[in-house]
Amino acid sequence: MSIQERQTGDEVVAATTDVLIVGGGVCGTALLFELARYTDLASLTLVERYGQLAQVNSKATNNSQTIHCGDIETNYTLEKALKVKRTAEMIGRYAELLEPAERDLCVFRTPKMVLGVGEKECAFLRRRYEEFSPHFPAMELLDAAAIAEWEPQVALAGGAPRPEEIVAIGIRNSPTAVDYEALSESFLARARAELRGTERRLDLRLGTTVQRILPDGDGFVVEMGPTGEGPGRSAAGPLQRIRARQVVVNAGAHSLLMAQAMGFGLQYSCLPVAGSFYFTPDLLRGKVYTVQNDKLPFAALHGDPDVRAPGQTRFGPTALLLPQLERYVPASFWEFLRVLRLDGAVLAVLWQLFGVADIRSYILRNLLFEVPWLRRRLFLADARKIVPGLQLHDLRFAEGYGGVRPQLIDKQQRCLMLGEVSIPAVPGLIFNVTPSPGGTCCLGNGERDLEAIAAHLGCHFDRERLERELHEPPAVPVPCT
Repeated sequence: MSIQERQTGDEVVAATTDVLIVGGGVCGTALLFELARYTDLASLTLVERYGQLAQVNSKATNNSQTIHCGDIETNYTLEKALKVKRTAEMIGRYAELLEPAERDLCVFRTPKMVLGVGEKECAFLRRRYEEFSPHFPAMELLDAAAIAEWEPQVALAGGAPRPEEIVAIGIRNSPTAVDYEALSESFLARARAELRGTERRLDLRLGTTVQRILPDGDGFVVEMGPTGEGPGRSAAGPLQRIRARQVVVNAGAHSLLMAQAMGFGLQYSCLPVAGSFYFTPDLLRGKVYTVQNDKLPFAALHGDPDVRAPGQTRFGPTALLLPQLERYVPASFWEFLRVLRLDGAVLAVLWQLFGVADIRSYILRNLLFEVPWLRRRLFLADARKIVPGLQLHDLRFAEGYGGVRPQLIDKQQRCLMLGEVSIPAVPGLIFNVTPSPGGTCCLGNGERDLEAIAAHLGCHFDRERLERELHEPPAVPVPCT
């Protein structure tokens, strides 16, 4: 059926574009920037269902505001850390392309460390330092005195050294924290700047919900309409169509929903994990992580200054299994049911998870972290591992903070998958599901998709420029800001 044959009523003839990106978070906008700067494609389109960019997991309040480089994330093997390091460093390289005023809104340089408490964790960090430091030369092994110099509130309690043995691996000064919401806006601004004054075109469609993606010859027709009242809900209105030679869906958990509607990614089920946070007064100078329990597939507790809340330290995240694809959007429960695809394989994975005592205990405790009155008292004990002198009156629940990480279950392998997943579809169609640390890898994932797009469309791709700008070390060291 041709596009013209599908016109009825208020429906409009499809516009055309070379690449259409669904999702205006940090991953979608990163790809948009890379396509604008490093290819010669004539027309690019970005569709976002909210009225502004980065309002779901890239929103500043909905993530940990961290660049995960693999140096202080103790759940990373050396092999994984080196892989993540290459893509994570791209954010710092990108920041060097910006004017200082814009850079300082997006990327922040602070100290960071992973803290070991007690003999076992301290011995683990010393071994890890020996293994990792040749590959991460900025690493420093910190004893209690050095920790006290970097982070007094971590090493001292009531002005006296804390009684436990403590050791840390620290990075003194590096791009560490990110406002992914501001970074998304920066990517869009840089993409527009690349096309300004040329015949190339960028079409931004905010407040627009994609309803269907239909194969159409050697491309696709994307049907969409205005987003209705209530977060992310479709409304009645004229149907819009855009014909695209390439479609890339970067819509978090909704990428899986859209893929499965087309018959792709049916081997996956989605297990949404929500994270909440707590605020304290200004206690930390930089990021302080704790050693990961290797039996837990969830992020370890950490504390750091919040980039959008001056004078506040944010602790978290907790981990809550939540039957919603989007935090604070109850209607996304029905979407969750569609991607859960509950069957024997999913139940087997859940049985495996709950069969581990550490995981059972962790999940129950994190459920209690959501109970008013009780949650602060329970969380205080955990947060004191980082700041031993923390008092209950210092701690308050961060209302409205926290997003949802769409962890996937591979039903064929019967396992919980960690990290992002790119679902193979057909040439010209890509679905990306990017839980944490998807923001860290936004430019790296974009580079991967850019390679596939260039191969499919036969456009020019300036690999040398991308390598020079986003991978090579800057010629002049960047001062601490």
